[in-house]
Amino acid sequence: MLRQMLRQYPAAVIVGPRQCGKTTLAKSMGGLYFDLEQHRDRLRLELEWDQLCALPTRIILDEAQTWPEIFPRLRGAIDAQRKRKGRFLLLGSASIQLMRSVSESLAGRMAVLELTPFLAGELSASPMQDRLWLCGGFPDGGVQTPRSFPEWANNYVRLLVERDLPNLGLPCTPQTTMRLVRMLAALNGQQWNASEVGRSMGLTYQTMNSYLDFLEGIFLVRRLPAFHANLTKRLVKAPKILWRDSGVLHSLLGIENKKALMIHPAVGASWESFVIEQAIGLLNALGARFQAFHLRTSDGYEADLVLECAGERWVVEVKLTSDPGTRAFDRLDICGDLISATRRVLVSHVPKDAVSTTRVSCGLLRFLRELTALAKRGRPQE
Repeated sequence: MLRQMLRQYPAAVIVGPRQCGKTTLAKSMGGLYFDLEQHRDRLRLELEWDQLCALPTRIILDEAQTWPEIFPRLRGAIDAQRKRKGRFLLLGSASIQLMRSVSESLAGRMAVLELTPFLAGELSASPMQDRLWLCGGFPDGGVQTPRSFPEWANNYVRLLVERDLPNLGLPCTPQTTMRLVRMLAALNGQQWNASEVGRSMGLTYQTMNSYLDFLEGIFLVRRLPAFHANLTKRLVKAPKILWRDSGVLHSLLGIENKKALMIHPAVGASWESFVIEQAIGLLNALGARFQAFHLRTSDGYEADLVLECAGERWVVEVKLTSDPGTRAFDRLDICGDLISATRRVLVSHVPKDAVSTTRVSCGLLRFLRELTALAKRGRPQE
């Protein structure tokens, strides 16, 4: 996908959380590398910009959001030679700040790729696939080296709270931020109520929404919006809070091994958010155009995920069981009929997958294969 973007656009930007592999991927594309968090690299760009732009080599700019002054220069260099493709590759770990600069200066000149930590389909070895849910997908977080979990994740969160978020302008102390982060870990998979969380922290709901923007901007959490349509039933409109990486979530919950995970009260919500993030991450990686929601009616019917892609609408329920039974599908069918879903999918730990045109009962890996086929139908035509 990245190679295709570099062939089509003068520049591309890779966004994603720190330590997910952006730099490794970018360097594999070849080019001159600059870390814009380092003053020496900024100085070299300042002094040698014209000479560097004249070279036939690609220029890689890491943590581009930390030096906004680079974006007008990029626009000028691109516009001077608009037909040259793949000249610049930008990386960033703060999506709000970076994308604001991109939209202001580089609209129409740059493609955007969101990189996630490892997805299940990218891990061929069975032991790593088995560890992925517990340890999360960060390369150094434990999925490859089990002894790193959960210490790596604890240090990762501490770095974000004590350095990155203050540098991005989050207007609260690291102690308050850590309290909020731990509270959000307890709320994983639940609807977001800014007023309720704000009362518990002595803050307004506007402040809570602002703080959540920062945490979403560094790829810690996701607000999954509620499905909306003109239906006979009233729909709950609040978004759901989902943690992007299960390993980071588990470290905050004090879960250190698979046994502790399976007896923890949050295990079901953890499995749900893990499956949803795997699905959304895969569709993004495959370049599909899609929308993702959750569904909940005022009388208690709900579906964990609604996907709209390639003219299809899938309603998905995630269950942490090996024997979901027919009742789970009955409720899923009610939700599917309510929103005119073209396919109803129940993801669990069933020992054997069952697939038809409109209904699927399967494990995670089969679900991801079905999504891959959907993504091919939903990929923009070149």
